[in-house]
Amino acid sequence: MSRLFQATVIENRLLSKAHYLLTLRPLHKIQQPEPGNFFMLSVNKGNDPLLKRPFSIHQFCNGDIKILYRVVGKGTELLSNCSEGSTLEALGPLGNKFPAPSKKKRIILVAGGMGVAPLFYLAEKLKKRGPVFFYGARTADEVLLVSGLKTLGIIPTISTDDGSLGKKGNIISVLNKSMLQRSESCENLILYACGPEPMLKALSRLSNKLNIPCNVSVEQHMACGIGTCLGCIVKTHKGHKRVCREGPVFKSDDIVWD
Repeated sequence: MSRLFQATVIENRLLSKAHYLLTLRPLHKIQQPEPGNFFMLSVNKGNDPLLKRPFSIHQFCNGDIKILYRVVGKGTELLSNCSEGSTLEALGPLGNKFPAPSKKKRIILVAGGMGVAPLFYLAEKLKKRGPVFFYGARTADEVLLVSGLKTLGIIPTISTDDGSLGKKGNIISVLNKSMLQRSESCENLILYACGPEPMLKALSRLSNKLNIPCNVSVEQHMACGIGTCLGCIVKTHKGHKRVCREGPVFKSDDIVWD
């Protein structure tokens, strides 16, 4: 089954002043994506910009692909102007997936900013396991998809840097305090995370200190998405790895965070 396909824009909905939820319907059946996978997406029908952009999967519903994105440059600005009924080219699903937790593990999901997108999809897959969700953002305006999480039966613990919603401060500090208050042994826990590198680095230190296994989805600029250009390298204790091929999901203690 070819991973290169055309898809119709079903909806391109503005969620906040800079965040959109894009729904794409492939013109033919594609491989079922897994939480952690991503797509390379043309953001314009023409050849400007030439290179596709990587986007995590937020949801895959009845064959439709849902992608959460933030307008940060020319590419995503062009994507925000794509209207209903237009056609875009996509490649995927690509990359590896979040490893399945053992049945004995209590699941904790930690999202920072746009990292909520792939973790929502993971939470949806694991909702029967009752995952605990920690979600941090800079401001209340950047806290997204909370109503969707609640429909899954998940009430997230939220923090914002400015205190405009939830607890004030960064989400790793909030998580650390929560861990100190738990009577449950850390041996029964497993962490999954996606967010900015400083957040993932801090979470890696915390998980190492508490001896909790931690899987992180890292963000890198990509050109090809298939491992050819070597433009998305991350340094690990096992050598340099390609985020698009060996990742984007890694064990946090495999990554060299310096």
